[in-house]
Amino acid sequence: MLAGISGSPPLMDKYLEVKLLQSTLESPAANLACDEALLDICEETGQETLRFWESPTEFVVVGYGNAVASEVNEAACKAENVPILRRCSGGGTVVQGPGCLNYALTLRAHEEGPLATVTGTNKFVMDQNRRAFEQLLGRAVSVQGHTDLAVAEVEGQRAEISTRLLKFSGNAQRRRRQSVLFHGTVLYNFDLSRITQLLKAPSKQPDYRANRHHGEFVTNIPAAAGSIVSALSEVWKATEVLESAPLQEVERLVKERYSTADWNAAR
Repeated sequence: MLAGISGSPPLMDKYLEVKLLQSTLESPAANLACDEALLDICEETGQETLRFWESPTEFVVVGYGNAVASEVNEAACKAENVPILRRCSGGGTVVQGPGCLNYALTLRAHEEGPLATVTGTNKFVMDQNRRAFEQLLGRAVSVQGHTDLAVAEVEGQRAEISTRLLKFSGNAQRRRRQSVLFHGTVLYNFDLSRITQLLKAPSKQPDYRANRHHGEFVTNIPAAAGSIVSALSEVWKATEVLESAPLQEVERLVKERYSTADWNAAR
């Protein structure tokens, strides 16, 4: 059992040797590149990492398969000088900035383990994260739409009280042959109005969204960034500290990919 995570099934300890890295780099492009660089390192050396970062400035990031024109209010971003970038994983488009904490988890994908498939990875990682947030918040947290975490808007005993689920965390993965990057955002003190201002309605929506606009669908959780870091670090047993980010590899990826129009506006 994981200490402090009530009711959690045992993690497969032989698979987990996760080091903790708290590192926000100097630019949105560098921060996105760092997640991919850590995946490359995991693929090459087997080093597993749990990284946390939070951008001090706003930017929009689209999923690997997203079309910018379909997902982003480009005119608003241009008027306010908000950069539009692309990440290496799938999933939807999000707005980043202060009050939105990011985590990136790189793990070895053993053939006989829970990370051998996309579906298995989603289930394994999201269930551990859900349990961590339930312990932190002291209330029910559910996995929705495969890789969202949500809480109930209204909780009550009377049948006439309508309960809607509000998303506070979106997640995605990118796979290599022997490793996987699973990363996501956690809204805890974000200006939610910026999502409506900078994004269009998403082209793909999970059923539980029920066509709600951004302002009716997302929420901040009542938790400090440090508490979120502690909760996720505990569930992934990330106690040993990784001293620095792989800056040389980050610089290469920024130059070749994350700072280029060919990458960011590819679709």
